[in-house]
Amino acid sequence: MSDTPMDASKRTWLIASSCAGVVGAGFAAVPFVRSFEPSERAKAAGAPVEVDIGSLKPGEKATVEWRGKPVWILRRTKEQVDELAKLDGQLADPLSKRKPDELTPEYARNEARSIKPEVLVVVGICSHLGCSPTDKLQAGPQPSLPDDWKGGFLCPCHGSTFDLAGRVFKNKPAPDNLEVPPHMYLSDTRLLIGEDKKA
Repeated sequence: MSDTPMDASKRTWLIASSCAGVVGAGFAAVPFVRSFEPSERAKAAGAPVEVDIGSLKPGEKATVEWRGKPVWILRRTKEQVDELAKLDGQLADPLSKRKPDELTPEYARNEARSIKPEVLVVVGICSHLGCSPTDKLQAGPQPSLPDDWKGGFLCPCHGSTFDLAGRVFKNKPAPDNLEVPPHMYLSDTRLLIGEDKKA
């Protein structure tokens, strides 16, 4: 250590330079540290999606996007729910036993394939080659459908048909039912898609 006293202007210059260096290093570190966080796009791609279904009337369907996939939310009428049990003999996997851990959470392994019988939540992608089926919700004869059609979905690519629980009919190209994504109710009218465990 020198016994020579430091010039006051030199001391001010050293302090100012040091402070500027610390501030500059801080600004340089922020983008570096932020690069470890997932991007907004990545968060949106995997983040749960909250949906208000309070205004969805019986017989109506809403579509939301989750992980880049269309997720259908259908509020079924009482008559539509009652018809589901009558279709078991025509379906390839009526109780969702195929690939249950991959396609159907435990709480949806029932005839309605849902937590609440009146609300269906499924990924709108055919299990055959990934086309998106079209709505054929009205019962009755229609082109490309049987005369005793009870309502459901028709894949326009190869003709696979699904009932109003997303279950595939027998002898169709689609090997499996439509996927039920993880979901849970936050309230009677708020649905969270992409998460089914309360923290």
